[in-house]
Amino acid sequence: MTASPTPSVLDLAKMIDHSLLHPTMTDTQLDAGCALAARYDVATVCVKPYYVPRATALLKGTDVLVCSVIGFPHGNSHTSIKVLEAELAIREGATEIDMVANAGRVLGGDLAYVAGDIKAVNDACIARGAILKVIFENDYLQDAHIIQLCKICSDIGVAFVKTSTGYGFVKQPNGDYNYKGATDAHLKLMRAHCPASIQIKAAGGVRTLDDLLKVRSFGVTRVGATATEVMLNEAVKRGFPGPRPAGLGQPGTASVATPGY
Repeated sequence: MTASPTPSVLDLAKMIDHSLLHPTMTDTQLDAGCALAARYDVATVCVKPYYVPRATALLKGTDVLVCSVIGFPHGNSHTSIKVLEAELAIREGATEIDMVANAGRVLGGDLAYVAGDIKAVNDACIARGAILKVIFENDYLQDAHIIQLCKICSDIGVAFVKTSTGYGFVKQPNGDYNYKGATDAHLKLMRAHCPASIQIKAAGGVRTLDDLLKVRSFGVTRVGATATEVMLNEAVKRGFPGPRPAGLGQPGTASVATPGY
């Protein structure tokens, strides 16, 4: 899948799930993040579960949807809890759900459990008019695991597969913890092993306009990002064509420090 070479600024904005997931973010920061998302007319704000009702209220009347996370960031909740969490988020206004797969069960080879876990949440989403994105947390996995997850998600028919949470830190040989997030190789692997009907979301490490354009060229249609303002302002600066988000360039919304991803 090859993206067209000249997206509009609005095309790029509608690739972005503006991430507001850092555990230390206050409600004041979350409110400001929603205002920024509305001004830049992104696809969604991706918010912590408790904040879904507030985000839904703040974004009413805009084209920005509300996304929430399930089993985040570890993926180890009981399936029944994941389903209940998804159902509550949808009832409170979320129309997109990002669910973390159980990496331990993937690594342990219990693929029947993994498939059942994903299917239960996907069924709950579909029944309530929402869509599901499944987070693999690729930093924990080998290519063979990623291919297995792609097959499971393809068989179930989820809307998106996604690289990472942005918080899947792996202990390095020097003792530090870090993560790679959305790597070129993993994005290409996921695109190659999912049908065109399943979209790819890149999360973790997409921080510049060049990053955004690169993953788009791999067939990625959505990114999780905190650098929304930086990327879209750079697109305007470089003269990317219209249409543009209606509020872009208008005063009244300060930059928001949104750590993570």
